Amino acid sequence: MSAAGTGRRRESRQQILRPHIFVRVIGRLMVAQAVAGGLVGIAFARRQVPSIFITLTLVVAVCLVAMLARTGTRTAWLVTFGFEGVYFLFGLSRFVSARYVGGTLFSLIILVMMLHPAVTRAYSVVTGRVVRAGGGEMVLPETAGEAFGERAPG
Repeated sequence: MSAAGTGRRRESRQQILRPHIFVRVIGRLMVAQAVAGGLVGIAFARRQVPSIFITLTLVVAVCLVAMLARTGTRTAWLVTFGFEGVYFLFGLSRFVSARYVGGTLFSLIILVMMLHPAVTRAYSVVTGRVVRAGGGEMVLPETAGEAFGERAPG
Protein backbone atom coordinates (compact mmCIF):
# COMPACT_ATOMS: atom_id res chain seq x y z
CA MET A 1 0.00 0.00 0.00
CA SER A 2 1.40 3.41 -0.89
CA ALA A 3 1.81 6.32 1.49
CA ALA A 4 -0.71 8.37 -0.51
CA GLY A 5 -3.38 5.71 0.00
CA THR A 6 -2.75 5.67 3.73
CA GLY A 7 -3.01 9.46 3.89
CA ARG A 8 -6.38 9.45 2.15
CA ARG A 9 -7.71 6.79 4.50
CA ARG A 10 -6.55 8.75 7.54
CA GLU A 11 -8.07 11.94 6.17
CA SER A 12 -11.41 10.26 5.49
CA ARG A 13 -11.55 8.90 9.06
CA GLN A 14 -10.88 12.38 10.42
CA GLN A 15 -13.59 13.78 8.18
CA ILE A 16 -16.07 11.17 9.41
CA LEU A 17 -15.41 11.94 13.07
CA ARG A 18 -15.54 15.71 12.58
CA PRO A 19 -18.90 17.29 13.50
CA HIS A 20 -20.94 19.26 10.97
CA ILE A 21 -20.09 22.97 10.55
CA PHE A 22 -23.39 24.06 12.12
CA VAL A 23 -22.72 21.88 15.16
CA ARG A 24 -19.31 23.51 15.59
CA VAL A 25 -20.82 27.01 15.23
CA ILE A 26 -23.39 26.28 17.95
CA GLY A 27 -20.60 25.02 20.23
CA ARG A 28 -18.51 28.13 19.62
CA LEU A 29 -21.47 30.43 20.24
CA MET A 30 -22.14 28.68 23.51
CA VAL A 31 -18.54 29.18 24.62
CA ALA A 32 -18.86 32.87 23.69
CA GLN A 33 -22.10 32.95 25.69
CA ALA A 34 -20.30 31.51 28.71
CA VAL A 35 -17.54 34.10 28.44
CA ALA A 36 -19.98 37.00 28.00
CA GLY A 37 -22.20 35.80 30.84
CA GLY A 38 -19.19 35.32 33.11
CA LEU A 39 -17.70 38.74 32.40
CA VAL A 40 -20.99 40.59 32.77
CA GLY A 41 -21.95 38.54 35.85
CA ILE A 42 -18.65 39.13 37.65
CA ALA A 43 -18.76 42.85 36.84
CA PHE A 44 -22.39 43.03 37.95
CA ALA A 45 -21.87 41.05 41.18
CA ARG A 46 -20.12 43.89 43.05
CA ARG A 47 -18.25 41.49 45.38
CA GLN A 48 -21.34 39.65 46.55
CA VAL A 49 -20.41 36.02 47.08
CA PRO A 50 -23.82 34.50 46.17
CA SER A 51 -23.92 36.40 42.87
CA ILE A 52 -20.38 35.33 42.00
CA PHE A 53 -21.23 31.71 42.85
CA ILE A 54 -24.38 31.78 40.67
CA THR A 55 -22.43 33.33 37.80
CA LEU A 56 -19.66 30.75 37.97
CA THR A 57 -22.23 27.94 38.19
CA LEU A 58 -23.96 29.22 35.06
CA VAL A 59 -20.63 29.49 33.22
CA VAL A 60 -19.77 25.88 34.09
CA ALA A 61 -23.27 24.71 33.09
CA VAL A 62 -23.07 26.49 29.72
CA CYS A 63 -19.63 24.99 29.06
CA LEU A 64 -20.90 21.49 29.89
CA VAL A 65 -23.89 21.87 27.60
CA ALA A 66 -21.56 23.24 24.88
CA MET A 67 -19.48 20.06 25.19
CA LEU A 68 -22.66 18.01 24.83
CA ALA A 69 -23.79 20.10 21.86
CA ARG A 70 -20.50 19.36 20.07
CA THR A 71 -21.42 15.67 19.89
CA GLY A 72 -23.99 16.46 17.20
CA THR A 73 -26.61 13.94 18.31
CA ARG A 74 -30.36 14.43 18.36
CA THR A 75 -30.33 14.25 22.16
CA ALA A 76 -27.68 16.98 22.24
CA TRP A 77 -29.95 19.19 20.11
CA LEU A 78 -32.88 18.60 22.45
CA VAL A 79 -30.90 19.24 25.65
CA THR A 80 -29.19 22.31 24.18
CA PHE A 81 -32.47 23.75 22.92
CA GLY A 82 -34.16 23.19 26.28
CA PHE A 83 -31.21 24.61 28.22
CA GLU A 84 -31.04 27.71 26.03
CA GLY A 85 -34.78 28.26 26.39
CA VAL A 86 -34.55 28.11 30.18
CA TYR A 87 -31.41 30.30 30.13
CA PHE A 88 -33.23 32.89 28.03
CA LEU A 89 -36.23 32.94 30.39
CA PHE A 90 -33.89 33.20 33.40
CA GLY A 91 -32.01 36.07 31.74
CA LEU A 92 -35.27 37.79 30.80
CA SER A 93 -36.52 37.62 34.38
CA ARG A 94 -33.18 38.94 35.65
CA PHE A 95 -33.35 41.77 33.10
CA VAL A 96 -36.82 42.79 34.25
CA SER A 97 -35.87 42.68 37.94
CA ALA A 98 -32.28 43.95 37.91
CA ARG A 99 -31.36 45.14 34.37
CA TYR A 100 -28.89 42.24 34.01
CA VAL A 101 -28.23 40.99 30.45
CA GLY A 102 -25.35 38.48 30.83
CA GLY A 103 -25.58 36.01 27.95
CA THR A 104 -29.31 36.48 27.32
CA LEU A 105 -28.86 37.76 23.77
CA PHE A 106 -26.53 34.88 22.96
CA SER A 107 -29.16 32.40 24.16
CA LEU A 108 -31.78 34.05 21.93
CA ILE A 109 -29.42 33.86 18.93
CA ILE A 110 -28.64 30.20 19.64
CA LEU A 111 -32.33 29.36 20.04
CA VAL A 112 -33.20 30.95 16.69
CA MET A 113 -30.25 29.25 14.98
CA MET A 114 -31.22 25.85 16.38
CA LEU A 115 -34.71 26.18 14.91
CA HIS A 116 -33.28 26.60 11.39
CA PRO A 117 -33.94 23.43 9.35
CA ALA A 118 -30.31 23.06 8.23
CA VAL A 119 -29.08 23.08 11.83
CA THR A 120 -31.77 20.62 12.86
CA ARG A 121 -30.71 18.30 10.02
CA ALA A 122 -27.06 18.65 11.08
CA TYR A 123 -27.97 17.38 14.53
CA SER A 124 -29.96 14.46 13.16
CA VAL A 125 -27.13 13.05 11.03
CA VAL A 126 -25.00 10.30 12.55
CA THR A 127 -21.43 11.62 12.50
CA GLY A 128 -19.48 8.37 12.67
CA ARG A 129 -19.46 5.12 10.73
CA VAL A 130 -18.78 1.62 11.87
CA VAL A 131 -15.05 1.18 11.38
CA ARG A 132 -13.07 -1.86 12.36
CA ALA A 133 -9.74 -0.66 13.67
CA GLY A 134 -6.50 -2.27 12.58
CA GLY A 135 -5.89 -5.66 14.17
CA GLY A 136 -9.59 -6.58 14.40
CA GLU A 137 -10.37 -4.38 17.42
CA MET A 138 -13.92 -3.17 17.83
CA VAL A 139 -14.59 0.56 17.82
CA LEU A 140 -17.17 2.00 20.24
CA PRO A 141 -19.96 2.67 17.69
CA GLU A 142 -19.66 -0.92 16.48
CA THR A 143 -19.94 -2.39 19.96
CA ALA A 144 -22.96 -0.21 20.76
CA GLY A 145 -24.76 -1.47 17.65
CA GLU A 146 -24.04 -5.09 18.42
CA ALA A 147 -25.11 -4.80 22.06
CA PHE A 148 -28.75 -5.35 21.08
CA GLY A 149 -28.09 -8.26 18.72
CA GLU A 150 -28.05 -6.19 15.55
CA ARG A 151 -25.39 -4.73 13.33
CA ALA A 152 -25.10 -0.94 13.30
CA PRO A 153 -25.79 0.58 9.85
CA GLY A 154 -22.85 2.03 8.03
